[in-house]
Amino acid sequence: QVPLVETGGGLVQPGGSLRLSCTASGFTLRNYAIAWFRKAPGKEREGISFISIGDGQIYYTDFVKGRFTISRDNAKNTAVLQMNSLKPEDTAVYYCAAAGVVGSGTSWIWRDSSIYEYWGQGTQVTVSS
Repeated sequence: QVPLVETGGGLVQPGGSLRLSCTASGFTLRNYAIAWFRKAPGKEREGISFISIGDGQIYYTDFVKGRFTISRDNAKNTAVLQMNSLKPEDTAVYYCAAAGVVGSGTSWIWRDSSIYEYWGQGTQVTVSS
């Protein structure tokens, strides 16, 4: 059983929107901090957004700030990444990850992929005309 499954990727034109979902199986997602990462061809995987347990802390990397929104739907055991005003540079495989304990320094440590116990398999997002 795959612990996290991402859906919602696809091909979209520049300026368009996509809504990625990350659904958990076998554990309760609201008890975990969630992050979205992405990996573009030829680039390292990068953290792009984070939401803490209880939703009190939310972070975005500068490049997506104001365009992407992270949230949870606890009734569906799902996390969501709403992506608007997409750019070709957003083309990548997007992954969600879950961490039961983040520790101190959340504002920067969330970008460290080693703190996450569960990962999804990724979903491709392609922004192209």
